[in-house]
Amino acid sequence: MRKFAFFWLMVLVLLTAVSVDAQKNRTRKRPARKTRVQDKRVYLVHADVLHFDQYKNPDATILNGKVHFTHVGARLYCDSAYFYEASNSFEAFGHVKMYQGDTLSLFSDYAYYDGNEQIARARYNVILKNRKTTLYTDSLDFDRLYDNAYFFEGGKMVDGNTTLTSDWGEYNTKSKMSVFNYDVKMKSPKFYLTTDTLYYDNARSMAHIVGSSNITSGKSHIYSEQGYYDTKNEQARLMERSVLNNEGRRLVGDSVYYDSKLGVSQAFRNVVYVDSVNKNKLTGNYGEYYENTGFALCTDSAVAIDYSQGDSLFMHADTFKVVTFNIETDSVYRKLYAFHKVRAYRRDVQAVCDSLVYNSKDSCMTMYRDPIVWNNNQQLLGDEIQVFLKDSVIDRAHVIGNAFSIQQLRSDTACYNQVSSKEMFAYFIDGNIHEAQAVDQVIIGYYFEEGDSVPIIYNYQETTELKMFLKDRKLQSVWTPKTSGTMYPLNQIPANKKFLTGFAWYDEVRPRDRYDIFVWRPKK
Repeated sequence: MRKFAFFWLMVLVLLTAVSVDAQKNRTRKRPARKTRVQDKRVYLVHADVLHFDQYKNPDATILNGKVHFTHVGARLYCDSAYFYEASNSFEAFGHVKMYQGDTLSLFSDYAYYDGNEQIARARYNVILKNRKTTLYTDSLDFDRLYDNAYFFEGGKMVDGNTTLTSDWGEYNTKSKMSVFNYDVKMKSPKFYLTTDTLYYDNARSMAHIVGSSNITSGKSHIYSEQGYYDTKNEQARLMERSVLNNEGRRLVGDSVYYDSKLGVSQAFRNVVYVDSVNKNKLTGNYGEYYENTGFALCTDSAVAIDYSQGDSLFMHADTFKVVTFNIETDSVYRKLYAFHKVRAYRRDVQAVCDSLVYNSKDSCMTMYRDPIVWNNNQQLLGDEIQVFLKDSVIDRAHVIGNAFSIQQLRSDTACYNQVSSKEMFAYFIDGNIHEAQAVDQVIIGYYFEEGDSVPIIYNYQETTELKMFLKDRKLQSVWTPKTSGTMYPLNQIPANKKFLTGFAWYDEVRPRDRYDIFVWRPKK
């Protein structure tokens, strides 16, 4: 009995020792599992015929008929191949096809595939397809590690309705970004672009042009050396003095925005808008133009320049606006609005007013709010002044309300010929005045001269109408109905007669040159 008890005691001790050892082993730190290394070997899946040629190509396994390889998720097919198992590569011949996932495929007549570098060099009738984008070329290297495709002997990419061609380029199948170089051409149903360097985002249909570039869209032509063109929405954002031309009209700016669908263009900083048809232009720091409506606007140091008469007329205002009426008909006409603080300069004529409207329908330019016009030593003012043009040459003028004409005899004297009335009219031939009329409540203050334009007598008259006829800018004759007045020696002119009511000589307001139009000087 003792032996039996002793036996079971020994068994219990042994079991306890084993249990403790097992517990110690379980608490020891287990070694980390080995990371599975990606298999980069090229595998031959199938070939109808397999053989070797120790004389012609001893390093290759020669495969024929429905050849099929796989490599790191890619499937490759061809009619025949040389399989270099030692270098993990192969050459493929005839109907070469490579598929990567369900979105990318590559076709060619020949290809060399390096499994270690994961590069496919496809040649002859190469077609790369990636979703809706297709690239055609004769020589293409596709780097599967970086998803880059390179072509270098001419290529054509078709992205929806857009086609791009160039001598050299690259395309990233993951980011959908492309680069095209040398003789780049981009075509769509709506535009045609030529340049030397183009970056294209296939996902956004956005082209980034670099270098000398030309874009033609309908009747519009764009020249730019830096900018972006959204081919889907037909919108351009251009920099570095880009130029937009449209049927004889040109818009230039440090930066230009153009929407071909809406026919809207905007220009920023150092803007120049030229209408070569009508021989005028606008400059400023902001401008916009709407092709469909004919609306144009220019502001911020805005200047309108008319060069139809050889000697240019420069006009400044806070803002210029052009509105076109009946644009799609034969009775089209335009109105130019200038506001505020209008100042104009030409060598033979200067003018100021608060605002101005020119209507091409009747070729009438109307000046509002304190208009003043100078011609040589003459000054004309009134509540409103209308100037009518014929073939861009002044034909007649009409001063409405408080009309006042002043002629300074000499700059070193205080002698002025004056005419005031309710209204005045002036008529021109070939731009030269030949008749002037003053109507209603006419008052005349006029100096008779002799010798070297020396005034000797002052004539003050009141009448209902005055007509003056001129030739070569010289007075030939004067007509008036019944008048009342007095002739005064120079030393006996009454103060209230020497200067008519409302007289003011605004020489300090007058623009001195084309640059002085920017300096607004109000009447004193």
